[in-house]
Amino acid sequence: MGIRFHWAAVVVFAGLFALPLRADEARKILDQYWKASGGSKIISRLQTLAVDGTVLATGEEVPGTYTFKVKKPNRLYAELRTNGKTLIESYNGKSAWREGMDGEISTLLGPSALEMETASEYYNLRMQLLGKHKIGVAYKGESPVRGRPARELELTFPTGVAWQVYFDPQTHLILEERSQVEGLPRDIYYDDYRAVDGVKVPYKIELHRGDATYQISVTRVAVNETIGERVFDFPIKSQVQLPDLKKLFEEIDANQKQIDKIKENYAGNRVEEETEYDKTGKVTKKESDEYTFFYLNGDEVSTLVKKNGKSLSEDEQKKENEKTQKHIAELQKQEKKKEEKEAKAQEKGKDDNNKDDPGIEVFLRASQFVNPRRERFRGQDVLVFDFEPNPEYKAKSLAEKLVKDLAGVIWIDEKARDVVRLEAYFVGDFHLGGGLLASVERGTSFVFEQAYLNNEVWLPTYEEAHLGARVLMVKGFKMNMITRYSDYKRFNVETLNTIDKPKQAAPAGIAPAAAGPH
Repeated sequence: MGIRFHWAAVVVFAGLFALPLRADEARKILDQYWKASGGSKIISRLQTLAVDGTVLATGEEVPGTYTFKVKKPNRLYAELRTNGKTLIESYNGKSAWREGMDGEISTLLGPSALEMETASEYYNLRMQLLGKHKIGVAYKGESPVRGRPARELELTFPTGVAWQVYFDPQTHLILEERSQVEGLPRDIYYDDYRAVDGVKVPYKIELHRGDATYQISVTRVAVNETIGERVFDFPIKSQVQLPDLKKLFEEIDANQKQIDKIKENYAGNRVEEETEYDKTGKVTKKESDEYTFFYLNGDEVSTLVKKNGKSLSEDEQKKENEKTQKHIAELQKQEKKKEEKEAKAQEKGKDDNNKDDPGIEVFLRASQFVNPRRERFRGQDVLVFDFEPNPEYKAKSLAEKLVKDLAGVIWIDEKARDVVRLEAYFVGDFHLGGGLLASVERGTSFVFEQAYLNNEVWLPTYEEAHLGARVLMVKGFKMNMITRYSDYKRFNVETLNTIDKPKQAAPAGIAPAAAGPH
């Protein structure tokens, strides 16, 4: 019998999550929970948790096995073997991955990756330092669980993921966790709590995942035993040898001019959505802007056409078109200066390329690269690897400090010599001006993704950022920003020289007036 599986569906331990941020009632519930589950001091000293057990799925006669491990600061591993199938999901601090029932190993994307990242944070924070991590907690009232009284709290994470957690008012321990994974409802019920090295852990778990039910019986729990990093990393059998990254990145950089030229054949639409939250996770502001755009000298030339779903007035659109023409003129001036500078450098027998762009060298110095593997992404063969701060390198510049604070995963099309997807997050707080100007908070993350169009070029399709920051040591804010690119059309780039004349500049920012879609 086939089964569906997600890491959160087999969690045997629900007692380790985030601090409340606002409601007195929520704080009271969690204060009681902390005390009942072992106390703040014991929880703060818990660095690793390892759990083994058996699992009996619906219709299964012979129990399977279950394994769950977490390790600070942000590692998680869940393994379920049942019905003759093995399913594994893990988060190694940089990327989330899965080994499916068919044995295929792949990097998780989208909601599944966010859920895995959130789970790792949820179980490693252990109800502490939630304010620092911008996780909201709200008391939702009384809500019975299987006929038993329970008190519900909702946890909202910076990624937008929300979990409902139900507490027993008598024992003050967790009775149930409820959430949805990509629209599929999931409930986990907990019972038979026992103390292990002072920490209360449930020894019976009943998991409901879609139509499937799994009965998990815990057989072993280990607190603070040594767990190696290899447990959370991609299996060695899936890994490959990395190519010469310096050479690869230099080729990608050198190929950018050709990519930029191909991109000038395309125009499209872009929608930007911006959502702000208060400290409890409640939405305080939401806006959306829609643009049309085309490419010039590698840059997007955009024109605003809608705001919050409404088209601009005639006067507003006229002003936006004028802004577009000014932007075009600025880009042309910059390109002319760049060409003149390169020409002078060639006359002197020097290569001026990339002097103002140390990104490649900085990346190679300040980061280290692990878990290389080859996968299929959007139908294309790609090289994938994780990156993390290089602990042996001391950053000397602002750019190096910035890169050294990043970890994540990158997808590269070696044939097209282009980055097709990038996920990154800050491993610590990043300060500008010693924190006096601004501070970007730990966990701030972003995603960039492209699609391979017309079998010739990768073009942006999606960008996402989850930002927590403080400006001038006063105002703190939490914001999610999503950009979606669509409706790409190919047009005749030969007419682009007409934009030298402002009156013939690309109306509405899509393409020159004389250019028609193919």
